[in-house]
Amino acid sequence: MRPHHAGRGSSAIFFVQRKDFYMTYSTEALLRDLREEKEVFWKNPHYKPFQEAIEEARFSLKDVEEAEARLQRFASFIRLAFPETEAAGVLIESPVSPISKMKQTLEDRYDQTIPGKLLLKRDDLLPIAGTIKARGAIYEVLLHAETLALENGLLKNIEEDYEVFASEEFTAFFSRYNLTVGTTGNLGISVGTMGKKLGFDVTVHMSVEAKEWKKEYLRGIGVDVVEHATNFTKAVEKGREESLADPYSYFVDDEHSQALFLGYAAGGLRMKKQLAAQGTIVDAAHPLFVYLPCGIGGSPGGITFGLKFAFGDHVHCFFAEPEKMPSMLLGLSTQEYDQVAVDAIGLGGLTVADGLAVPRTSGLVAKIMDTFFSGGFTVRENEFRALQYLLHEKEDIFLEPAAVAGISGAPRMLSSNDGKAYLEEHDLTSQMSNATHLVWATGGSMVPEESRKEFLEEGKQAYLGLTGTLS
Repeated sequence: MRPHHAGRGSSAIFFVQRKDFYMTYSTEALLRDLREEKEVFWKNPHYKPFQEAIEEARFSLKDVEEAEARLQRFASFIRLAFPETEAAGVLIESPVSPISKMKQTLEDRYDQTIPGKLLLKRDDLLPIAGTIKARGAIYEVLLHAETLALENGLLKNIEEDYEVFASEEFTAFFSRYNLTVGTTGNLGISVGTMGKKLGFDVTVHMSVEAKEWKKEYLRGIGVDVVEHATNFTKAVEKGREESLADPYSYFVDDEHSQALFLGYAAGGLRMKKQLAAQGTIVDAAHPLFVYLPCGIGGSPGGITFGLKFAFGDHVHCFFAEPEKMPSMLLGLSTQEYDQVAVDAIGLGGLTVADGLAVPRTSGLVAKIMDTFFSGGFTVRENEFRALQYLLHEKEDIFLEPAAVAGISGAPRMLSSNDGKAYLEEHDLTSQMSNATHLVWATGGSMVPEESRKEFLEEGKQAYLGLTGTLS
């Protein structure tokens, strides 16, 4: 049966008209639980069928395809500059792996059967920068480099062989220009790595949440790291201010960048070929559920946008955030988008999921995703640690804490009132035995060994503290 509700923007409670109806979140109830740092699972009442949603979106399939074409043009340069990409066909791309042992662990941990299969998208293994941020950040740096080269006559047209970007002439030219970014860490690593390879001077403003090893890595490749004793938003503001004052500087704006968004979207679009190649069917009888870590929103938003062009209404995307920093949940549920920060409801502070430590969401992304995201959920601090530890124990896969945010998505959806209501509303309950659940990992391969040991020991202690057993 279809749900009955009071309309867009209403804070009324939503009911599913069925024998054992599910009472789903009102805005007031959601905000109360967020304020009290309770784990929540929320279905988006503004979600629309793909064809309706895309009519209102500011980007089109053509925009995403142009981004993919630009990445393909740079293949010859990337082959020369980063030989490690050869194995992936000179693409900045990652594999998809089944995690059946972790699936059983989640079923036991959450006392919830997960029908269908559970896969992990390994963006922790992305070439060049080892995080999901490589998709958007590297694309934006390449776009800027191409624009400068065309405007200044180094590149006559886009039909030329782009291996010239690895030449001394191009490197010397780009050394006159600066790239600046504000970040909690991973975006800066991606901008810094590609920017320095092209020859740019790079400045990275890092917020208080940034890990020390990320700062050391950037300094090691010649990036100017500016440390801030403030949060992500303030670091971005300072970086933007300094960059705008320099006519030779370009600011990679995590809050407002269209290029970042489209770079991520290209990754989502590619999933159609990748899943088909490994025999994963996605159609009305075989729904795809994707769970994505969310900080500012650019990467999960862009990936979702591309996935929707790939699979339409057969893919359902949910974003995962720390309990301390649910900026996208707050922005979408209140319809305030980037005009409200988590400190308005008494949240904020440090989180082990440093890559998601963003107090205010991107207005650009939140307004697009208003009708695309199926919903979202929060994860408590110790659960990040415990899930990181368990994934390593069961599958021998190490991810950063932020990168495991989506792992609990399937059992959380299947057991929550809002999750059950979403399945009923979209006639998915009977299809779940054929479902694919895809957890999108975001980083981890670049973490130094000493930090890995510390993370895993913290995870072990968190797991023991929550369950009292290692069985």
